[in-house]
Amino acid sequence: MVKFVTTCSLKKYHMKHFFIGLCSTLLVSVSAYSQAKNYKEHKVTKGETVYSIAKKYSVAPEDIYRLNPDAKNGVNENAVVLVPSNVGQAVKNNLATTVKEAPKPAGKEVKVYHVVEPKETVFSIARKYDVSVESINKNNPDLAKDGLKNGSTIIVFTSKKVEKPATVVKSNVASTPKYHMVEAKETKFGIAKKYGLSVEELETLNPEIKENLEIGQNLRLNKNTPAAAKIQAVVSKPAVQYMDYQVQPKETLYSLTKSSGLSQEQLLAANPELANGVKIGMTIKMPSTSKFNQINPNKVQSDIVKTLNKQEGKELVLLLPFHLDKIESDSTNTVQERLKKDKFLNMTLDFYAGALIAIDSAKTLGLPLTVKILDSEESKNSSAVASLITKNDFSKTDAVIGPFFQNHVETAASLLEKYNTPVISPLSNERGKPYSNLFQAMPNSLDVKRKMFDFMISKGGNIIAIIDPKKGSSKQFITENYPSVKIAEISADKGVPTLENVKSLMDKTKLNYVILESEKTGMVLSTCNILVTASSEYQVQLVTLEKNETLDFEEIPLSKLTRLKLLYPSVSRDNETPEAEIFAKVFKKKNNIFPNRFATRGFDVTFDVILRLFQDGGYKESVNEKASEQIESKFNYANIDGGYYNKGVYLLFYDQDLTLKEAN
Repeated sequence: MVKFVTTCSLKKYHMKHFFIGLCSTLLVSVSAYSQAKNYKEHKVTKGETVYSIAKKYSVAPEDIYRLNPDAKNGVNENAVVLVPSNVGQAVKNNLATTVKEAPKPAGKEVKVYHVVEPKETVFSIARKYDVSVESINKNNPDLAKDGLKNGSTIIVFTSKKVEKPATVVKSNVASTPKYHMVEAKETKFGIAKKYGLSVEELETLNPEIKENLEIGQNLRLNKNTPAAAKIQAVVSKPAVQYMDYQVQPKETLYSLTKSSGLSQEQLLAANPELANGVKIGMTIKMPSTSKFNQINPNKVQSDIVKTLNKQEGKELVLLLPFHLDKIESDSTNTVQERLKKDKFLNMTLDFYAGALIAIDSAKTLGLPLTVKILDSEESKNSSAVASLITKNDFSKTDAVIGPFFQNHVETAASLLEKYNTPVISPLSNERGKPYSNLFQAMPNSLDVKRKMFDFMISKGGNIIAIIDPKKGSSKQFITENYPSVKIAEISADKGVPTLENVKSLMDKTKLNYVILESEKTGMVLSTCNILVTASSEYQVQLVTLEKNETLDFEEIPLSKLTRLKLLYPSVSRDNETPEAEIFAKVFKKKNNIFPNRFATRGFDVTFDVILRLFQDGGYKESVNEKASEQIESKFNYANIDGGYYNKGVYLLFYDQDLTLKEAN
């Protein structure tokens, strides 16, 4: 049974007339959903900075930035700044600005060398070792000047039992010589981290590794260790098994090291040709255990409705930009007048209307789902996201859909990463910063283009590109990533290619894919005429790298596009299945209009998230194992550099029966 915390059934929801009721409903939702404050309000006095405020309350500046994203640009006098109120003994006890050093913990203290990891703060390290922030600052005086740096080593005295890999040095115990023999896949950073050293310290102890780190080297780990000569790897260790791997577009030496698990030096040792540059299509040797940043080829598309597990209830939160405060305070325009003018609000309402159909569908399926809807109040440069997450309890939330803007969805992912809560970005097609809990549901524009090239290459086609001189970025993308593509010459006086030049680039033994990058009607029409003429001698198919609206003009005959079987990539498709018809009818009945693309997107994203929440293993495991398809969208996520990106793209072509079909 689906439960709305907002208590809004919206049974008579109408796209243009429901908004007044929604305003009061959502306000009740936010109020009911609020929990006890876990932050403190601080009024900025003259001369104060984020750093001085953080120091006053014994928190890290990053903790303040999380609650006050705009503070990165500075704080003004009399402004109110939110400060975490549960992050340190000094704040809990409301101590004065000058905080006395906390007493040392009882029990026998040990000295720990802690290697700073990404996103760590002084506070998080203090909490990890159960010590005060002041004691860390006192034992590491350089922190006040330089701050924390990834990979640097700081000293912590603690009585708490410490798990490896931190290096614990007991008091009054002389260190003994230590060695480490380099194994396959190990890096200097990984070895240093394992033994509580910085990379600089490891290189100081072993000057010979500054240039290269080789398998079998014996490394000194402390000053009492005599220099060790390079030795052969232990015979009993299994030899690294290699396989042949073909370099893909956009791969670099850095990405190959991440995929292989080898250091750059080890990868070059196995593949000396990489020293001359990474080239698309070259075959190199990679460990058989490599994990490539590509879609799992064994991930088949599944009907995830058939594998639902209804045993455990789930909670879904929607962060959508309604801007209720602005609407309520608008004395100039009525709701209806605002709806006529505000395209962004209309898009939000369309998306929300589609999401409601998805939630109703979950109810029909008998899923024990609780839905909470919060107003993110977002624009391109500001939002209420940080405040909402601070004020409300998200510890039991199973997934969050929204916000809409990329920078705000990244803020949500950052704040909810501690709960490992999946945050789904529904509309942004920016690549953005990767987070382990951030799922980009809209394919990136470059990934859409790459999908087309992958298809043409897999078919063994001869690829030709006709590029408008004003499309310099398109030419650069193609020449840098797909150097084997043949570029047609454009006549300087006429601004179009010639039949002779295009035919000279064609191959009679292959299907000739001709990419057209132009929005000029004249150039498009001339190219179509040239390709129709050439099709009497060659196999030809017209290709665009995105949907080109110029092709819809009356001047471009549909008969030419169907004859050339125009092929293009798209993140959505027109669907005439029974399921799509049912969705359209239900939406029309509820809203008196048929769904547009934003309404359908709202349904697709929301329904896909709900269904994945109720799979065995939950949302994230479902994403890793299964691809899916809803009304107009595919969802096939790939883990790239720690973030999740939807690679579900359709390749559509104009068939000769005047219908659109999916290319296989």
